[in-house]
Amino acid sequence: MTKPSYIEPETGILYPLDHPRWCSEERLPLLVTSQQGISREEIDKQNKTLWRYRAALPLDIADPITMGEGLTPLVQKTWSDHRPFFKLEWFNPTGSFKDRGSSVMLSYLRQHGIRHILEDSSGNGGSSMAGYGAAGGLKIKILTPASTSPGKIAQARAYGAEVQLVEGPREESEAEAIRQSSGEAFYASHNWQAFFLEGTKTLAYEIWEDFGFKSPDNIIIPVGAGSSVLGLHFGFRELERAGEISKLPRLFVAQPLNCSPIDASFKAVAGSALPRPVLKTIAEGAAIKHPIRLKQIIQALRESCGDTVAVEEHEIIGALRKTCAAGFFIEPTSATATAALDRLVSSGAIKPEETTVVMLSGTGLKAAAIVGELLEGPAR
Repeated sequence: MTKPSYIEPETGILYPLDHPRWCSEERLPLLVTSQQGISREEIDKQNKTLWRYRAALPLDIADPITMGEGLTPLVQKTWSDHRPFFKLEWFNPTGSFKDRGSSVMLSYLRQHGIRHILEDSSGNGGSSMAGYGAAGGLKIKILTPASTSPGKIAQARAYGAEVQLVEGPREESEAEAIRQSSGEAFYASHNWQAFFLEGTKTLAYEIWEDFGFKSPDNIIIPVGAGSSVLGLHFGFRELERAGEISKLPRLFVAQPLNCSPIDASFKAVAGSALPRPVLKTIAEGAAIKHPIRLKQIIQALRESCGDTVAVEEHEIIGALRKTCAAGFFIEPTSATATAALDRLVSSGAIKPEETTVVMLSGTGLKAAAIVGELLEGPAR
């Protein structure tokens, strides 16, 4: 294979990895060129973090910023007449799956001399960047919507990050972060910087190892900007390329109907963006109006023969209640995945005999007050 590089997927233009970038010269999102994947023999089994899969990364990182991320529990539960597996990603150090991307991305940036980071986030991404920035001795500034859950803001500030609250919709935080990125400050958005996806792809390798080096039939993922679904797709595609699996798992994207651009676009005949009203949703982590890698997400779903599910607010609340009653204290965003599970089970899209993984992306402890308010009323 050619030397790993950044690539602008629409044009094929390449940029060297030894010069960190957050976008192309045309301000388009970048990826890292496809990798060959690794075999089970290349796993560093002595390492009890996601860095056991470091051989799958596009370059060697000599001194990673690590706090024990990865190797999260996979728990099987009875759900109607099904027995799905729940991947408990809130067991990561700062409480969400975002730690996978933060660990790899910030390690890469620090290795290349970057010490001052600007990030925009509606919550978990900022908390994660703040935590890993503290662990790695980096200066972190987070631009976040003023409506972000207080617990997530408090967590980022506790790590020592500077947090600026931005009035207006989620995209205004991104615009403000880009405006402020100059001089020594590097804009390292978890939605833009391509190495974040190199971290989230370790989830695919981990699920593969969880299942005895096999791929499950289905994975249901709560999705906002799409770093989880793209990471899973890239990882499983690499494993297929390496000859370690014979088929890709079907990927199912779960979104709140109130902010569901991926579902709207996937169901459009041409696969292009389809306007749909955007309303306030309790699933704040999924409230991304314009995912910057929408085309790549749609492509990943089609390649995996997957689908999308957009769930209404009352379904999210019902799923939150049901999931918490099963022993999993999750934030509302994660409940979009279990609401989608109910839909897919009832429609017959997922069969009882199939192996299904439901990704629970973040802990309810960060939004405990909101969860309490949502669940204090009678069950429907």
